[in-house]
Amino acid sequence: MSRIARRFAALKQEGRGALIPYLEACDPDFETSLTLLRAMPEAGADLIEIGMPFSDPSADGPVIQMAARRGLKAGATLPRLFEMVHAFRKNDPDTPVILMGYLNPVEAYGPLRFCEDAARAGIDGLIIVDMPPEEASVMQACAAENGLDIIRLVAPTTDDARLKLVLSHASGFVYYVSITGITGTRSASDADLEAALPRLRAATDLPVAIGFGIRTPEQAAAASRIADGAVVASALLKTLAETLDAEGRATAETLPKVLAQLQELAKAVRG
Repeated sequence: MSRIARRFAALKQEGRGALIPYLEACDPDFETSLTLLRAMPEAGADLIEIGMPFSDPSADGPVIQMAARRGLKAGATLPRLFEMVHAFRKNDPDTPVILMGYLNPVEAYGPLRFCEDAARAGIDGLIIVDMPPEEASVMQACAAENGLDIIRLVAPTTDDARLKLVLSHASGFVYYVSITGITGTRSASDADLEAALPRLRAATDLPVAIGFGIRTPEQAAAASRIADGAVVASALLKTLAETLDAEGRATAETLPKVLAQLQELAKAVRG
């Protein structure tokens, strides 16, 4: 059983959903992002998503776009990201880590090399936003060979035929994009989420995590109750950005404020 499957199974036994925070690699620098990654489990993270900085993040709103830009400016590369996760794994063998990003850097790196290095670093799953199942055969094979889950995105606009195709290629969990739009711009209502989930439950036995627009502790608690997990990204990155100095560098407030926000989210999710 994979780390992702074990974690969701354990949370199901506890009777609650997962809190899945997001950080951008090397935002605002390598050491700060590594320190934040190491501190997230104790602050309440059940699984962690790490963004792979990319110059053209088409699904992301301005907050994550700026985080990616800061990460690239700080020298983010895929080897550097793998180094960060490898360092994290020295002290945390249990918390699942998922990479989220775009196909272009993976193709440039080489799919097999990417999956081998990701697995070696201790990564558990991949969310490749712009990789449809029709074009995923090479990546799917490389991921499977290295024990990596390919986590699929499903949107409110995904019809039943498309849903069946997308979920036939999914593993780990399903990421439900709760809005039609980019990250961090608006939020779905509880009623919208409650209406959407039965169709997903009928189509897959995989856990479902809700993302895009989860900003407050109340929203995270509702999403993790309605589904199996809540992904919080832009809200945490916005807090991080607000603590940086005029040159975009971390300050004494950066880690404490982001971790305090994460603790509030975790308190709400754990009820």
